[in-house]
Amino acid sequence: MAALSTEKKLNDLHWPLVATTLLICTLGVWNLASATHNSGNALWTAQLYAMLAGFVLIGLTLLVDYRWLQTLAWPAYASVVALLVGVALVGKSSHGAKRWLQLGHIQIQPSEFLKLALILVLARWFSRDETGAREGHYRLTDLFWPFLVILIPVALVKQQPDLSTAVVSLFISMTMILFAKVRLRDLFMLAGSAAAIAFVVWQKFLKPFQKDRILTFINPEAYAKTQGYHAIQSQIAIGSGQLRGKGWGEGTQNQLRFLPEQHTDFIFSVWAEEHGFILSILVVLLYMFVALAALDIAANAREKFGSFLCVGVAGLFFWHAFINIGMVTGVLPVMGVPLPLFSYGGSSVIVDLLGIGLLLNVSLRRFMF
Repeated sequence: MAALSTEKKLNDLHWPLVATTLLICTLGVWNLASATHNSGNALWTAQLYAMLAGFVLIGLTLLVDYRWLQTLAWPAYASVVALLVGVALVGKSSHGAKRWLQLGHIQIQPSEFLKLALILVLARWFSRDETGAREGHYRLTDLFWPFLVILIPVALVKQQPDLSTAVVSLFISMTMILFAKVRLRDLFMLAGSAAAIAFVVWQKFLKPFQKDRILTFINPEAYAKTQGYHAIQSQIAIGSGQLRGKGWGEGTQNQLRFLPEQHTDFIFSVWAEEHGFILSILVVLLYMFVALAALDIAANAREKFGSFLCVGVAGLFFWHAFINIGMVTGVLPVMGVPLPLFSYGGSSVIVDLLGIGLLLNVSLRRFMF
């Protein structure tokens, strides 16, 4: 019976999502090896170890019924907020930002884990709160506590300063709030409030270099030798790849070091230059599949907590891929958002794979209760 049960569980696993994740990871490590080919620093090996650790965590995640994670939601949230406070007090500074904690030989970025913590705590709140269920739709006044839960850690991240992670965390949270059904009139009020807040943030809270990134997006050529350099070099790299690319390790913008931050923010530019338009579309389709698979799992989940978890993970992958690819192609301002499982970064890799683990967990148990 135990063998039959194990076999049934394996059959119920979302194998297309597993295969897509493995393919993204494989292409990501291969691309990272090219991006750091001439740097003398084999970052792809560290990335591979982070991915292996992430897959071990996925396996451990599958052993636990995801509904039990409701009990960990608030402790996880409180722990991440405490870590963010720790970053503000004793964090490690680099390039003018204080975003990391040094724990022995390990360096972690707590703001990456904030995304998962928000997904957990919002999924718990919306699955247990009955206000929206009674009224049919949530009003803005019903969302006071969720907004407070979101804005406290987002403000801490903004102060690091890490505007890109703060924005992505806010977008993921808003995706889950919209899924909870907000009245149309209140959505318009929310949009108006957001515009007013954005104006105040621009006037009072954005640092000069953050304003420059937005102004550069509007007219990068006017800042070609300063803030616009990144965007222009990225577009040159992508355009020079043409239809089929220059081949692995043959991208001149990458290998000759014209392309900045090619192992993190502009990793997709490396891929586009070396593999061309056709395989760039393949990568876009892979991320699209992950987001759509997450929404499909959410639609078929047996209860609300699982649905909200999957919507949150869908938002995580969608917004990261959308913003990263948008900024390197010149469609969006340069924000420093990593491309999931492609950009170098141990913390982000672990968070992305834990998100995949949540999707697999919810999908696996849709037939079990």
